[in-house]
Amino acid sequence: MSYITWALVPILGACLGYYFYARGWQGIICGALVGAVVVACELYFERVPLDTMIAALIGVILGLVTAKLIDWAILQTDNASLYAWAQRYNLPIKVVLSYLGFMISVRKKEELELLDRDLILKGGRRKGGDIKLLDTSALIDGRIADVCETKFLSGVFMVPQFVLKELQAVADSGDSQKRTAGRRGLEILARLQDNADIPVKIFDKDYPGLSEVDLKLTEMAKELHAKIVTTDFNLNKVAAVQGVTVLNVNDLASAVKSVVLPGQSMAVFVVKEGKESDQGVAYLDDGTMVVVEDGRKLIGRRVDVSVASILQTSAGRMIFTRPKDRDKGPDKHTDSGDHSKEHPNNERRGHHNH
Repeated sequence: MSYITWALVPILGACLGYYFYARGWQGIICGALVGAVVVACELYFERVPLDTMIAALIGVILGLVTAKLIDWAILQTDNASLYAWAQRYNLPIKVVLSYLGFMISVRKKEELELLDRDLILKGGRRKGGDIKLLDTSALIDGRIADVCETKFLSGVFMVPQFVLKELQAVADSGDSQKRTAGRRGLEILARLQDNADIPVKIFDKDYPGLSEVDLKLTEMAKELHAKIVTTDFNLNKVAAVQGVTVLNVNDLASAVKSVVLPGQSMAVFVVKEGKESDQGVAYLDDGTMVVVEDGRKLIGRRVDVSVASILQTSAGRMIFTRPKDRDKGPDKHTDSGDHSKEHPNNERRGHHNH
């Protein structure tokens, strides 16, 4: 609707009011007010989503039904004075209950999606255990998208609005490194939303009384009986203390690392020097550090090594190995000794022939 139409509607309403309602200022004012209400409704409905309007309509209907039930209950009491009071304030009661129904439906419509569709069939069990809240660190990390695409995780993945705002703030940061990380998080979120097999929802609810995002996330997880997906060590500890289940992507990566046993052989590519003298460092495909004894001279080469020991630290797992050629060193030395013993005999045998 254009601005000219917005101005013509109240004028047309004033004319209709004058012609059909009352021949005077009363009819003109009433018609103009009706036209202004029509314009206001047009502006409102143009900006409000359809699901919000449906929720508002349902709330108003429920409010009117509640008012009618209250009126019927008062009528059944056979109390004349109470019934007279209810009839006197019937209109204000309906208006208040309709307004309450309207506000509750609009503000809580996002939470309707969290209710179990089979609520009656399943005896009131909610699907809270299937809700997983994605943290900013998990989105920036990006591995959650790969895990979801393998279908090892199921349920509804939710991104709270305050997490999305934090991610956008990181993407708009003046620091180029943070800006890159934030944009990566937004790309991972878009990737999750593009996957039809992964239900991802943006949950528009905030906790004004809490300032930190981690506290808000923990509070929402407790309220919705949900799990938190993160890579943040501190959030992991805080949530665990409050009884919230945390799915840490780093813990998952450690759990699915290949099993390596002492004495096992493997081929690694030595890429750099180690901290100790004559050590070389290699890495497995999952990022595990492999320390190669006497591997400094092997930098830039792929060698066969034998696992000597495994060290598990808070920073991850380290595998200590030694080159397999070094294990065969004593045998080679022994063979060399045998040849040296044969050498004099050969000399004597050659001298005798001579």
